[in-house]
Amino acid sequence: MAIIHSSPLKSFSLSIKSNQKFSWPEKLLDLAAHIGPQVLRFPLLRKYIVSNLEESLRQSAKNLLRQGDHLPGVIKDRLDMSLAILYSIERALAEGRLGERTARKLLQIFAGDVLVRKGEPSAKQRFLSRHGVNPPEILLISPTKTCNLHCVGCYADSGSTDEKLPWPYLERLVREAHDLWGARFIVFSGGEPLVYRDQGKTVLDLVEQFDDCFFMMYTNGTLIDDEIAHRIGQAGNLMPAVSVEGMKEQTDKRRGKGVFEKIIAAMEKLQQKKVFYGISMTATKENAYHLFSDEVIDFYFNKMKANFAWVFHYMPIGRSYTLSLLPSPEQRLWMWRRSWEIVRQKKIFIADFWNSGTASYGCIAAGREGGYMAVDWNGWVLPCVFMPYSPVNIKEAYKEGKTLEDVWAHSFFARIREWQREYGYKKKVNKPEERGNWMMPCPIRDHHRLFRELIRDFSLTPEDHNAAAALEDPEYFQGLVAYNQAVAELMDPIWKEEYPRLSS
Repeated sequence: MAIIHSSPLKSFSLSIKSNQKFSWPEKLLDLAAHIGPQVLRFPLLRKYIVSNLEESLRQSAKNLLRQGDHLPGVIKDRLDMSLAILYSIERALAEGRLGERTARKLLQIFAGDVLVRKGEPSAKQRFLSRHGVNPPEILLISPTKTCNLHCVGCYADSGSTDEKLPWPYLERLVREAHDLWGARFIVFSGGEPLVYRDQGKTVLDLVEQFDDCFFMMYTNGTLIDDEIAHRIGQAGNLMPAVSVEGMKEQTDKRRGKGVFEKIIAAMEKLQQKKVFYGISMTATKENAYHLFSDEVIDFYFNKMKANFAWVFHYMPIGRSYTLSLLPSPEQRLWMWRRSWEIVRQKKIFIADFWNSGTASYGCIAAGREGGYMAVDWNGWVLPCVFMPYSPVNIKEAYKEGKTLEDVWAHSFFARIREWQREYGYKKKVNKPEERGNWMMPCPIRDHHRLFRELIRDFSLTPEDHNAAAALEDPEYFQGLVAYNQAVAELMDPIWKEEYPRLSS
């Protein structure tokens, strides 16, 4: 390292010599952001920081194994997912994919504040002293139901509508998550977030205003032009997750003719502006094997330089709550094995909201510690975007002088958090039969009979007529219960036999 003449690098070298505890993750990330991402393109320095971070993660996993409070397989899943995040960021830095500001924000806020510190410490401590538990770490907002596409089976039933959250509510929600929870990670969903306009403001104005937060935006990508890509690159604290269904045929079939080409053009613009972006994929019965194929993984991660992927199984809610598009139980098991194979072997961050449940200790909805809550375009506060039933509207709550924290404390959300604890979250046991199966973590999708019992005692407002109709459809109820049983027959033996031991 001495051959590189750089004053930040010299300071870094002196710090290494004088501080034997320099491998602490947050110290490393803070210094990496401080000395400048350009310096991290030097292989020796980058390798030193990454190897120290990896060693810290591995040591934490060993400590958990010694404590004996968690199943070895769960600890391994969490470690391997963390390593996939680390190396996804490392590849982006090594290949020069990131602009200077994006790299700084990614290291300082996303890696440092979100992943390591998990929010702002003093706000978290105040929340803990008030409630006895840590706050959620993520707020998801769907600012508008409007979308310029009309995708088959859209969970939000988005399209041509004027439903949106007024700007003052949108801004206040982010402010309260920031101040009351200490949250530094905000997610936009939809509808299409880039359609949103109110009082001359867009979601990008919010991203620029809260520049000490990191944002993620689920987007269909078709509205990302040169100007929007430039603003995202200049802000540095927004990572788009562009929705795809695989390659051209599958994407255009669900999203509309010509959409695939628009998506590729958008990705090329994001690359040019050196934005940290990824993809979002919906797995259905028709495309499950295709999404995880070598062709799709190679195209998006190697050719298009995507940095991460979120996988959502088709949810039978929204525009069409038919069960016919659900991946079969056998497909779900195959996707579980294949996704973890990609994470472990390729060090690619690809998270499946159901099959990766072990990496998050189960369901993270309803404002669970470290989890998230959702607010839709009409102000309805939901435990999750896929649980479209609400006990309270944020507009009414604000009129009554309440805050987002008061809404978090509502008995409906508290009941879901109680179920999460009963299912295993925070339980210090290492026998699979003493906790629920985190391979099946979702109340509404994996435990539908229980979910119906859970909501029975509450006066909830369905998000739309589709959500209301689903509750009245006996075939829907019976079909999901049967689906849950079929999935459990495949997943429970793995949970009981494989997770108590470490696999190679």
